[in-house]
Amino acid sequence: MTLQFVHGGVDRHGAPLHFHIRDGQLQAINAAGGAAEGAESVNLAGFTLLPGLVDGHIHLDKSFVGDRWHPHQPVASLRERLAVEKAAVAAAAPMVERAEALIRQCSAFGTVAMRCHVDIDGSTGLQHLQAVREAADRCADIMQIQLVAFPQAGVMSCPGTAEVLRQALDAGVQVLGGIDPTTLDGDAEAQLAQLFGLAERHAVRLDIHLHEPGETGLAQLLRIAARTQAAGLQGRVAVSHAYALGEVPLARALQVGEALARAGVAIMSNAPGDHPFPPLRALHDAGVRVFAGNDNIRDCWWPYGNGDLLQRAMLLGYRSGFYTDADLDLALDMVTTHAAQVIGLPQYGIGEGLPATFVAVRADHGPAAVAGVPVERRVVVQGRWL
Repeated sequence: MTLQFVHGGVDRHGAPLHFHIRDGQLQAINAAGGAAEGAESVNLAGFTLLPGLVDGHIHLDKSFVGDRWHPHQPVASLRERLAVEKAAVAAAAPMVERAEALIRQCSAFGTVAMRCHVDIDGSTGLQHLQAVREAADRCADIMQIQLVAFPQAGVMSCPGTAEVLRQALDAGVQVLGGIDPTTLDGDAEAQLAQLFGLAERHAVRLDIHLHEPGETGLAQLLRIAARTQAAGLQGRVAVSHAYALGEVPLARALQVGEALARAGVAIMSNAPGDHPFPPLRALHDAGVRVFAGNDNIRDCWWPYGNGDLLQRAMLLGYRSGFYTDADLDLALDMVTTHAAQVIGLPQYGIGEGLPATFVAVRADHGPAAVAGVPVERRVVVQGRWL
C-alpha cells in the first residue's frame, strides 16, 4: 500500500488544498489533522492543482509528430486537401508510431483523456482505426481515448463509407462522426438520417464536423437539434467547429443557440486562427455546453500545435476577448470539466474517493494558468507521478 500526503498547493479558485493519495485514490480532502502516520510528504507550494486536461477533439491519425517536418502544401479545394493528405500520410512514418508520439506529448502537458476522430472511408477501411487503437493500447496507462469513426470524405458521396462506418461501430467505436451534410455530401437529410439511425441502433454518441457557412450552417444545426430531440439523444450529440455561429449577427446565433440548448447539443471550438468561430461566452450563458480540443496538430491541414491544452485554452480566451477571471474560468472549463462531460468521462475530477489524476501547474489559480500557460507542471495519473 502506498500513502502520500499532498499539501501546500491551491485549487483552481486559489483556495488551499491538501489530501492523501492512497492506492491511487484521493482521500481526506482538506481534512483536519495533517499527514497520516507513515505518509510520504509531497509539498506543492506555488502550484495550482487542476483536474486532468481533456481534449475534446483531436486527430491522432493525421499528425506528423514523431516524424520529420512536413512543409505545408497549399491547395485550392477540400477534395484536393484530402488527396494531398492521403499521399502524405501514406509516405510518413508508421501511423502507430506517430499517434503514440503525440499521445505521450499531450500527456506530458497534463492531458489525461481525449476524443480522437479517426478517418474512415471506403478506400482506407478500418486501417486508421486499427493503428490508432494499437497506439491507444500502448498508452492505456496514461491516457483514456474515446474513438470517433470520422467519414472525412463524406458519407453519401464516398462509395462504401456507410458500410465501413457500420463495421467500425461493430468493432466497438464509441462515437459516430459526420461532416458537412450539404456542402460536401450534397444531401443533408440523407446523411443525417443515416447517422442518427446508426447512433440509435448502436447506442453510441454523435460528433459531427460542421464547416458550412452562414445560414446554410445554421439550418444544419437546427436539423441536428431537431433530430437529437426526436431520437432522445439529448446530451449525446456534439457539433465540432460550427463556424456559422460566428459568421452571423449575435442575435441570430443565439436564436439557434436556444435550439441547441433545448436539445442538449454541445459545441466544440478550437479557436482556429484564420476563421470566425462561435461566440462561446454567449452560447454558454444561453445554456449550450461549449468545449474544446486541439483539433489538428502539425499535419496536412496546418503546421501549428504541440498538444498543450492550456495553450489552447489561452488561445480560446485570447481570440474571444476573455479578460475577466470568470471568462478565463470558462476557457479552463472547456478543456477540463466541460470536455469531460461531453465525452462522458467517468470518475473525473478532484473529489473524495476519485482516482488521483490531476495536473499541478505553477500558477496562483485557474485563470492565471490559462492566461500565463505555465511551463512547470507535474502530472499524476491514478496516483502515479509521471
